[in-house]
Amino acid sequence: MFKYILPILFILPLLACEVGQGEQLVLKANNEWIKGRNHSAIEIFKSILKKYPSGELTEEVLFRLGEIHHFSLNNSMQAISYFQEVMEINKNGPFGLDAQEYIAEIMEFTFKDYEQAIIEYQKLIHMRDESQKNSAYQYRIASIYVKKQNYEQAFAEFEILLKMYPKSTWVETTQFKILETLYTLDRCSEIQEYHNNFIDSYPDSKYRSEMKFIIAACFEDKGMLIKAYKEFKAWKWITRIQPCLK
Repeated sequence: MFKYILPILFILPLLACEVGQGEQLVLKANNEWIKGRNHSAIEIFKSILKKYPSGELTEEVLFRLGEIHHFSLNNSMQAISYFQEVMEINKNGPFGLDAQEYIAEIMEFTFKDYEQAIIEYQKLIHMRDESQKNSAYQYRIASIYVKKQNYEQAFAEFEILLKMYPKSTWVETTQFKILETLYTLDRCSEIQEYHNNFIDSYPDSKYRSEMKFIIAACFEDKGMLIKAYKEFKAWKWITRIQPCLK
């Protein structure tokens, strides 16, 4: 029995030492990056990958390499490759969610590949069990449909956010965006009801003046000029006093 235990007791400290050395190298690489020595940091990180080809240390190294290429070298294509490697190794690990979030944001804001960005945000919603974060991802999906000028789908996605995440801090902004979208869709007949519900929930909303403007524009489009005039006057009054209330 002892002949098996003793070698194990001897090996364990060596393994701990190896891990400790790896962590020191990660710290050194991070410091190089902070100091702006990007290529030096990359070389250290790559040397760590050769020495530790698997495990949590590898996940962190790949993640940091992705960050360096995205933020410091403006090479988002290579960055995505590293973030995807993190996801392939262990999407449920400590760097999985952040890696997936970077992938979604790069697809939307850097590559403007909106279809793929929607897919990546949907993956995030399925990965997380956190209402506030998921509502933010749902908001991004709806906003992408606005960018694509697919306003009917944008409206549907905003409605999903309200239904799925009614306590989210994104609800106020989403309700305002719904009014904007309804106006774009020429569905002015529905706006007044949405507006009334919104004011009941957020009487001091920062969007009050914009909402008044939308309602006034709807009346004007319908040829209801007296009502439009009153709403435009109310809009001007709110825009004057709102800075004073802050």
